[in-house]
Amino acid sequence: MTITNGTAIIVGASSGMGAATALTLAQHGWRVFAAARRRERLDQLAESHEQITPIVADATVEADVARMIATAVEATGRVDLLVYATGANIPDRALTRLTPARWQELLTANLTGAFLCTQQVLPVMRQQQGGLIIYLSSAAVQRPDVSGVAYQASKHGMVGLAHGTRQEERANGIRTSVIFPGLCDTEILQQRPVPTPQDVLSQALAPEDVAAAVLFLAQLSPRALVPELPLVPTGLWS
Repeated sequence: MTITNGTAIIVGASSGMGAATALTLAQHGWRVFAAARRRERLDQLAESHEQITPIVADATVEADVARMIATAVEATGRVDLLVYATGANIPDRALTRLTPARWQELLTANLTGAFLCTQQVLPVMRQQQGGLIIYLSSAAVQRPDVSGVAYQASKHGMVGLAHGTRQEERANGIRTSVIFPGLCDTEILQQRPVPTPQDVLSQALAPEDVAAAVLFLAQLSPRALVPELPLVPTGLWS
């Protein structure tokens, strides 16, 4: 059976890929719980579609994550899909400038948050004997670049989290997929030490492209699995 109107939690839904994903799923009949730290952004998103419920939560705080999952379950009785779309980077990303504190900050936002969300949603998915977790990683995992060692390490770690979770939980009908987006025109580009040239930015992915990929994975039959999905800009990849 293909899921077309299930319950989805989008973590990191206040902007970029997360916001686009929340809106796209809602437009296709999903009941969406949009989670992030920025209340104003979430409220604006919720105003765009009646199927979106905002939840102010910090993915790196265990109590917030537990409340986020509980809110969705109390409202609908289940969680069919969780998308971890939260991501962070910093300008001082080179090894000559990266500090241990900033290293830990990025690993916490990009990887520890993904772990906490995974751990908290698994009991719900086990009970219902099914569910899909989608992690938005980075094309930097497959083709190293100068996005910084902390960013790349955290995005590599997300892949291990996804594959390890799937192996442990496959008997419970739980699937995981990792999307590897290439350059995408989102707010995270503002954290680059050197601005992206406009001619390059004009060829980048749009957040809606990533949202379409999430929708594709979410609508697959539970018998089908796409463990990894690269998604890159046509004109910037060879």
